[in-house]
Amino acid sequence: MALIKSIKGLTPKFGKDCYFSENATIVGDVTMGDECSVWFNAVVRGDVNYIKIGDRVNIQDGSCLHTAYQKAYIEIGNDVTIGHNVTLHGCKIKDFALVGMGATVLDNAEIGEGAIVAAGALVLQNAKVGDYELWGGVPAKFIKKIDPEQTMQLNKTTASHYVMYSKWYAEEI
Repeated sequence: MALIKSIKGLTPKFGKDCYFSENATIVGDVTMGDECSVWFNAVVRGDVNYIKIGDRVNIQDGSCLHTAYQKAYIEIGNDVTIGHNVTLHGCKIKDFALVGMGATVLDNAEIGEGAIVAAGALVLQNAKVGDYELWGGVPAKFIKKIDPEQTMQLNKTTASHYVMYSKWYAEEI
């Protein structure tokens, strides 16, 4: 069973049909919507500020979500994919976005609707990734606009696959 921990009177809250791997860690002021998943060795740490997560968000293996005390919180929209080993720190991720494996998104950065942050990218503090844009590199820079229909298909499909995968694991319990 995942480690779900209250701190300073704040207890994580979850919607229905969420799945948390046995060694996922979820702490403090975390609110999560329906059909979300937090995978192996991922940490969602709402101890110094809040983390609000929409529906059908998958936080993949080894990712770390944290905030900044009195400065930066995390808000994640619906149908968002957070790839393996991603670090999110005090940022905002809008609906249908995808943050690729090993990427880092820093305080007060904003990832637009349907945007894609390439694997390994470093999105600097206060950066604004526009809707349906692809950013990559270290530091991350705008690469190109992406077709909204294409990115919506990719990102919604990935999010729905993780809902399906989570059901496979839940059935094994």
